[in-house]
Amino acid sequence: MKLSKLYNILNINILLILCVVVSLLCGSRKSFAVASSKTPSVVELTGKTGASINARLLLNVCKQNGIPLSSVYQWKNHLVIYGNLPDTVKLLKQIKARYPACSIKSYSRPFYNFNRKYCNNQTEAKDWENIILTANLVADPKMQQEYLQYHATQFQKWPEVSNGFCHANFQQLLVFENGRQLMLVISIPKGESLDKLNPKTTENNPRVDEWNAMMKKYQTGIPGTKKNEVWVFFKPVG
Repeated sequence: MKLSKLYNILNINILLILCVVVSLLCGSRKSFAVASSKTPSVVELTGKTGASINARLLLNVCKQNGIPLSSVYQWKNHLVIYGNLPDTVKLLKQIKARYPACSIKSYSRPFYNFNRKYCNNQTEAKDWENIILTANLVADPKMQQEYLQYHATQFQKWPEVSNGFCHANFQQLLVFENGRQLMLVISIPKGESLDKLNPKTTENNPRVDEWNAMMKKYQTGIPGTKKNEVWVFFKPVG
């Protein structure tokens, strides 16, 4: 066989291999995009201090975008949507058009994500109830970084904390951040009560008490909270 013909065959084979690799990479990217679109996120609207905020307009936006009305929650002049939100850019634009006087914040990805895979019993409840709370981090940037670092290493250095969540039958616990503000979403089996389950996190587990005491110094209430009030609960609207 001539050397030039051999080179041509080799070049064709290399091109075929490259095509297969590119195809596989494209397929992987497509799968990742689909998976990432299912990550829960939070959108928050904040009205002027002391002013009421009309939740009905936000419920209408949810209807138009196929978002369950049960995804909308309220605390005073704050409204939030929580869930697997479709096309967040479009959603934010629609919300801004209906609430031009409100500030709007997006919490796209949780920096802390507990779920049942960290438990010995990994069985998930069929239906969940989501409890949403918010607070601020203190204004000190160094302390903010310490707080984030504690959560980044919690599963390795403080496994008792997630063990407590398992014992309390928490299905999922997410913490989001935008600036100094935190959004905490605790998912429990539908029909259960957080007041009943939460004490189980510290049951025969003093390290969780230690963790909770340590975290308090990093947290403070958002504007509108009472003196010494830190975490506040959103109530379902829809």
